[in-house]
Amino acid sequence: MSVTIRPYEEGDADDIAGLYGRHRDNPNPVAGGISGEELARELVERDTATFLVALDEGRVVGTFGLFHSTGRRSARAGELIADMFFVAPAYRNGVVTGRLFTEAVEWMMRTGCLVLRLTVNPANSVAFKLYRRVGCVSVGQTVPGEDGNVELHNYIPLILRSVFADLDDGVRAALGGMSSFGTVTQARADELRTDVVVSEGIRTVAYCLSLGDYRLTAEVDVDRGCVRGAQITGPDGTGRALAVTEPPYEIRVPRRAEPYRFTDGGLTCEVDGDDGTVRVFAPGHHGPLSVSTWPSCRADRSAGWREGEPLDLRVDPVGHGVRISERCGDDEVTGTVTLADGVLSQDFTFGGRPGRVFQTVGLRQGTLALPGPDGGPATEHPLGIGLGVRDSSEVVAASSTAPEGSVLTWSGSAVRIQVPAEQRVRLIHATLLERRPEPGADGVARLRTTFSTGETPGRPPLPAVGPRPATQDRRLTVDAPAAGVTVWREGATKVLRSPYPRTRAFGCNPRWSAGMWVALEQSRSSRASGLGWGVHLNAGWAEKHALGLFDPERGIDWDVTASGDGPLRVDVRAPFAEDEAVLWITPDTGARASVVIDSAGTRWELDSPDFRQVWAAAVSVRLSDGSWLDCRPAGTPSGDAEIVLRTTPSGLLVGCVAAADGQDGVAASWHLAVRDGPGL
Repeated sequence: MSVTIRPYEEGDADDIAGLYGRHRDNPNPVAGGISGEELARELVERDTATFLVALDEGRVVGTFGLFHSTGRRSARAGELIADMFFVAPAYRNGVVTGRLFTEAVEWMMRTGCLVLRLTVNPANSVAFKLYRRVGCVSVGQTVPGEDGNVELHNYIPLILRSVFADLDDGVRAALGGMSSFGTVTQARADELRTDVVVSEGIRTVAYCLSLGDYRLTAEVDVDRGCVRGAQITGPDGTGRALAVTEPPYEIRVPRRAEPYRFTDGGLTCEVDGDDGTVRVFAPGHHGPLSVSTWPSCRADRSAGWREGEPLDLRVDPVGHGVRISERCGDDEVTGTVTLADGVLSQDFTFGGRPGRVFQTVGLRQGTLALPGPDGGPATEHPLGIGLGVRDSSEVVAASSTAPEGSVLTWSGSAVRIQVPAEQRVRLIHATLLERRPEPGADGVARLRTTFSTGETPGRPPLPAVGPRPATQDRRLTVDAPAAGVTVWREGATKVLRSPYPRTRAFGCNPRWSAGMWVALEQSRSSRASGLGWGVHLNAGWAEKHALGLFDPERGIDWDVTASGDGPLRVDVRAPFAEDEAVLWITPDTGARASVVIDSAGTRWELDSPDFRQVWAAAVSVRLSDGSWLDCRPAGTPSGDAEIVLRTTPSGLLVGCVAAADGQDGVAASWHLAVRDGPGL
């Protein structure tokens, strides 16, 4: 094999799309695959800095892209986001992977983009270890969020460029002979942990680089994106401080200002003064009903739905809302955001090319009414990622376009949200939109979202769980080293999957051991991360009693009550925690699992391959032997108690979710029962 690497050319799109389509483990999967046309459009929409292609005798065998935005996130000044890093399986044990990474970083150093950002599934141990080996560090969230990835940063180009002017000829010669970052950086642990050390109130990461016989140490300020100090040590052990050159750009640091708030009846609108994000809230709903990003006057670097960079915004009050202005050189964007009579109005004027807006609908339970073809009747689908609309979050260009003039409608138990497709609206998945503000004849682009809220009813009580058959013998085992329940059998029925005493990966959790466990997670409505995957970090669980565990350091405890012929009851307590307390379950299901859910009071029957994620008030899951596992809140459920189901290559993952700071210190109580049929 003689592999060559070169920049992307226009004729490569079909071959790259074909490469991704042939391998299910490609990093940007879209149900049904993508076309070459969609791939080419995606590269344009991401404002691609460079896209490298590896070829073997003219056949594409690998790719590596550097982007200013990815849809999810937007890079700060001096940063680039690495994505679409993929090498065909037959080439992964050779040098292709390292060459792609090294050539991409060398390109960054030549062009002055000095910080590399990337995301990786931590359960992909090969990729995670590779990135750690080549100097990637963790400066933010250290466990996977809803998207399943953790973000890593690589500051080596920044360090080398910052000190290069003060390096002597011997060090420069050693630097010129560098072939791979893997031989330069000091080994880092493969653990999910932060690399940040707070020094004099500043968040920093330390690097130690080996350049031939020389050692270069440096400390990076991760918030300002600059090197605080560096030192070079020669072969004889003597060292000297290096003069540090400031990077040719300035990172804007968020002001952390209070959001601007205004109300309309029971609705509240918040506008973020740092990045222009607009959120709408309603009483009784956990999290915002809607989140929409600011289009920015830098249209090629619009904010992502997970993150936007801080901007220099001016915010002034107007009737029923605010006016937001942003200036970039000679270009200016002005947006008037108002909320009146249940209508969120966002009116924009652009001095240059209009940017795009990502809007997330915050309903997790309920239905989406999709317009029928050729103006036919609408069809209703339960809300969930992969239901009704294919999930195109990895490749936004492959999203579905709503028919012009149609109205998209989301309905929950007490809320209805409507978005008219008067301008181009693309469905990335069932609750995520891309909207393109297009100026009308008067030069104003108008976006509208309508909210209809009724009196929030108390959640109707779910049907009681009947007694289990008296002939069933129950076996339960709680193991503190596994941090949870490792065995649950009802008669001959195996209820849980657990690899204990081994540890394996499950979905995006690299440390799966128990079949039922408790973890504290980021908020399910967090824009930056969403709900995690049950990864324990430095948890010191101890046995409270035979069916109970506690973690004294974090003040969490939970126990299982298995009395008589009733269901199991699991009580979770986390009185001092924030965000979410989640009871995670890996039920013993087949490759395909049938589930029945209660979503906003409506019963739906689903097959696990048909969705990626779905939320419900209660669920029943068919187990491998044909029995059903029923999961629901115990007693009268609180408004924030919900259950999430995720389909993964490892199997079905169930999360029973509630706000951690529950009443009387109890985050939630859950009933779990095994029955001959679904309990819903």
